[in-house]
Amino acid sequence: MLMYVVSFLDRSNIGFVKQVLERSEGISEAVYALGAGLFFVGYSLCGFPSNLILHKVGAKKWLAILMVGWGAISMATMFVRGPASFYFLRFLLGVLEAGFFPGAILYLTYWFPNGIRGRILGLFYLGVPLALIFGGPLSGLLLEMPPFLGLQSWQWMFLVEGFMAVVLGLFAFWYLDDRPSNASWLPAEEKQALANRLTLEEEERSSAGPTKLLPMFRDRRVMHFLLIYALIQTSTYGAVFYLPAEISALMHRPVGIEVGLVSAIPWICTLAAVYLLPHVADKFRRHRQLASLTLLISGCASFAFPACGAGMGLVMLSLAVAGFIAVQPLFWTFPTGYLADRAAAGGIAVIGMGNLGGFLAPNLKVWADQHFGSQHAGLYLLAALTVLNAGLIALVRSRPAQSTT
Repeated sequence: MLMYVVSFLDRSNIGFVKQVLERSEGISEAVYALGAGLFFVGYSLCGFPSNLILHKVGAKKWLAILMVGWGAISMATMFVRGPASFYFLRFLLGVLEAGFFPGAILYLTYWFPNGIRGRILGLFYLGVPLALIFGGPLSGLLLEMPPFLGLQSWQWMFLVEGFMAVVLGLFAFWYLDDRPSNASWLPAEEKQALANRLTLEEEERSSAGPTKLLPMFRDRRVMHFLLIYALIQTSTYGAVFYLPAEISALMHRPVGIEVGLVSAIPWICTLAAVYLLPHVADKFRRHRQLASLTLLISGCASFAFPACGAGMGLVMLSLAVAGFIAVQPLFWTFPTGYLADRAAAGGIAVIGMGNLGGFLAPNLKVWADQHFGSQHAGLYLLAALTVLNAGLIALVRSRPAQSTT
C-alpha cells in the first residue's frame, strides 16, 4: 500500500505543476494532455513482459528494481525544458512504473484466498486516496517554496517526491517475502494451511478458465475485463489530472497550499469508500452488483458537477472520485477469481493495459471541449463513458464458486 502511495503520487503530481509549466516552460494545454497521456502508452506496452519477469524472478527483487528506477525518472522531471523532454520523461516514467501495479495485484494472489481478496485489494487501493490526501498538501507546500540552491519550487517537488520512491524501493527489497513459504514469521502449520487453500482455489480456476498464455489472449471474458478496466481508468484519470485545476476554478484561487488542502477532501471521501465497499461486497458476495451501482452513481455525479456551485460542486466531485477508485478493488476480484498460473500473470498485465484510458482521458477532454466549444463538453463525455461502463460491469458473469475448505 505504501509503495502504491508513492507510485500514484509520482504519476499524478504533474497535475499540480500544469499552470507553472505552461508559464515557465511553454507546456500548452495540448502538450500537457499529450504528455500526461504518454505515461500510459509506456505503461501499457511494458506491463505484460514485466509481470512475466516478476512471476519468474520473484516480487521483492523486481518491484524494488522498478521502484528505484521510476524514482530516478521522477526526479529527472525537474529538468524538463519544453515539449520534447516532457514527452520523453513521461513516457519513460510509464515504462518503469508499468510493472508495479499488475505485479502487486499478482503478488497479492500468492498470499490471499478469494474469500477475503476484495478486502485486501481494498487495503492496497487505499494507496490512491492516501497519495492524494497527503500528496496534495505536500505538493502544494513544495510549490510555495522560494527558489533554493538554484532550483525552482516545482523542481523541488519532483526531486523530493521521486527520492521517496528510491528510498522505499530499497526498503521493499529488504522487507518483502516472495511467497508465504519464504516467510520466516509465519508458523509452519499456517504456511501449510494457506498453501492448501490457495492450491485448491488454483485448481478451481484452472478448471473454469485459461491457464496458458495463448488461450488467455483468445478468451472473450479477458477482453471484456480489459474494456471495463480501460473505461474505469478513463474516468479515474479524467478526474486525477484535472482535479487541482477544477478545485482552483471552484475556489477562484491559484494552485497552492490552499487548493492542495481542499483537493484532499474528495480523497478523504475516497478513503472511506475504498475501505468500506470491498468489505460489504465480500460479506454479501455482491461484487458485480455493487461495482455497477457505484459507477452509475459516479457517472451521474459527473454529469451534475459542471452545473453546481462551489459547495455542491465539491460534493459531486467527491462522489464521482470516490466511486472511480472504490470500484477498482471490486473489479479486480473478477479476473483474479478467474485466471490461473501463467494466464494469471499475463492476463492481469494484459487487463492492466486498460491504463491506456489514462492516455485517452485528457486527450478526449481536450478534443470534446474544442469540438463542441464548451469547457464542460469533455466532462460530459467522460461521464457518459462512466455510465456505459456501469452497464458493462452488470454483464460480467459470476466467477467460479469459492471453496470453503
